[in-house]
Amino acid sequence: MRLSQNMAETLALKALAWLAGNDDLLPVFLNASGASEADVRSRVSDPDFLGSVLDFLMMDDAWVVGFCDTVGERYEAPMMARAALPGGAQVNWT
Repeated sequence: MRLSQNMAETLALKALAWLAGNDDLLPVFLNASGASEADVRSRVSDPDFLGSVLDFLMMDDAWVVGFCDTVGERYEAPMMARAALPGGAQVNWT
């Protein structure tokens, strides 16, 4: 099943809200992305930025499980959403 970009953006916004509510993980995201809290607020509707939120989330399986369990999504949902956002297409090198 493929998600629409709109559905993917909605899931990424949920992931961003989950990160924002996590006092331990939010600073890690900000540091890893180079974004400030002001950047996050100004880019909340930018599909490229939302893709980076999902990229960050998927760096650790425990984060994916924690997020998905919290919002009631399947564990593969972040990967499916990422594929529907800019830069998320699978690369085939052959």
